[in-house]
Amino acid sequence: MFDLLRAFHRPTTVAAALRLFAAERRSGGRGRFVAGGTDLVVAGDRSLRYLVDLTRLPLRYIKRRGGGWAIGATSTMADLEHAAALRTFANGIVAEAAGTAGSPQIRNTGTIGGNLANASPACDLAPPLLALDASVVIAGTARRTVPLDRFFKGVHRTALDGGLLVEIVVPAPPKTAGRAAWSFQKLGRLQSDIAVVNAAAGVVVGRDGRCTWARIALGAVAPTPLRARRAEALLVGRPFDRAAIEAAADRAAQETRPVSDVRATAEYRREMSRVLVARALTECLERVGRIR
Repeated sequence: MFDLLRAFHRPTTVAAALRLFAAERRSGGRGRFVAGGTDLVVAGDRSLRYLVDLTRLPLRYIKRRGGGWAIGATSTMADLEHAAALRTFANGIVAEAAGTAGSPQIRNTGTIGGNLANASPACDLAPPLLALDASVVIAGTARRTVPLDRFFKGVHRTALDGGLLVEIVVPAPPKTAGRAAWSFQKLGRLQSDIAVVNAAAGVVVGRDGRCTWARIALGAVAPTPLRARRAEALLVGRPFDRAAIEAAADRAAQETRPVSDVRATAEYRREMSRVLVARALTECLERVGRIR
């Protein structure tokens, strides 16, 4: 596929990357930003005529920001997987999800920015980041911050609009009083395979045992990774127990819009959505210490 490229650029600043991409775009033909290139190579798109490489940009970092984190877009899956601080943040769900994203060779190369910008419905990092209320920072004619739940527009479609994803912002955990817990779950033929279904959940449980805050996110069960908002609303304000978990899992499964493909039928994905959400919430229940 690369034999048809007419240009390959390696800028050292975000401004230069945007300028080169825009100039090539005006001259005609299709192009892409590229870092790890793991999704690009699999796609085998022979219509591409230029690439703008991002690996020399200063975007490979994991920094504490307030009570949360700022993650540079060219940070690799392996960076996230092995970051000691992320392994203890939110029960380590970001590091855990990164550790399931393909083989070690893929994780050493593939980046968080590419994983999100590719906008695969089965994106492994999307559910935990949605459960953490993450946002993405996009550089373009103006710099803008987009909540992750508004970033995905369809299969391989995003809100980038010609811009460059430069940073992922994960805020501090909710300040609601109580004990917080998160969980990530993935179903695939092997853990490193593309997900048949993946799910993440986060809850805060008050001293009275009631859920005061909830997030449930799913991947590979709709055109985009999604928040199961009706299931979240069902949990808030009620005792966080096994009955609540089963009800929320049933509701989350109803919110999915799966398709049948070579990996699974739509019916199987919907049922596994229920199972994985129940597992994630049960793990949260165990982590807040209120097993009933």
